[in-house]
Amino acid sequence: MVKVRSSWLFLFVLASVFATPSQAQRRDFLGSSEFLLLGGGMNYLGDLNNQSALSMPRPAGGIGLRYRIDNRWAIRMEASYGSIACEKDYIELRNLSFKSDIFELSALAEFNFAPYGPGATEKKWTPYLFGGLALFHYNPMASYSVAEGGVRWAELQPLCTEGQGSSAYPDRRPYILTQLCFPFGVGVKFRLGKSFSLSVEYGFRKTWTDYLDDVSKTYVGSDVLLSNSDDGPLAVMLADRSSEVEDGYVNAAGIKRGDDSLDDWYAYFHISLGINLETMFGWMRSKRCKY
Repeated sequence: MVKVRSSWLFLFVLASVFATPSQAQRRDFLGSSEFLLLGGGMNYLGDLNNQSALSMPRPAGGIGLRYRIDNRWAIRMEASYGSIACEKDYIELRNLSFKSDIFELSALAEFNFAPYGPGATEKKWTPYLFGGLALFHYNPMASYSVAEGGVRWAELQPLCTEGQGSSAYPDRRPYILTQLCFPFGVGVKFRLGKSFSLSVEYGFRKTWTDYLDDVSKTYVGSDVLLSNSDDGPLAVMLADRSSEVEDGYVNAAGIKRGDDSLDDWYAYFHISLGINLETMFGWMRSKRCKY
């Protein structure tokens, strides 16, 4: 709860940079700011994909606002939505899979390697670094077949597939679905005249959870799952899916299910179009009545 409250305070403080009460400041703010449209993909790095940084990309997109402090520094805020997944476990016998939507709110700082902006002596393009803080929400789900045919999806966190919240494993607590992460990465931005820009960016999200994929520690006994979840039989089915590959195979309690020495990550690649706010809203000044 403390982490969540502090993240909202952090985002609010950065948002206050954009509060400009006077008309002169408002004019400067519009000229130095861009509305961003983002489109690209997300991918996941964790226990099920053998840490491959470029595997399994899924669509993602968002909107944002960038404010250019000077020709070297800028800050931006973004709201992004995408998804991550692993449909095929790299360990065939373990046979686990998941998907999760990701909703992210981020506050980021950018550093331009070259002077970048509208001035005559400034470059029309530059590589840049970025980093900041983000609040993200995830919810891992897995699919399973039903007797009447078809496929259903189940939310994995309420099933406590590794015995979270049980008396048998008091050190394992249910994981929180809204958490902080640390975004960082690299990009290249291009100035397209006075009104538009184009950026290409790839960045990682370092999280502090090992449960993006609902996999972290060891298998637990079916007796624990049956007594610990409101839907015990479904928890037993989705916690250990090895029998779907080798009939009758069951992992005993204590056998390693994931690698809890490493937290999960996700990455976000996108291309963004920036539209100068002066272009978007500057015309409104000419419509105002003057006295």
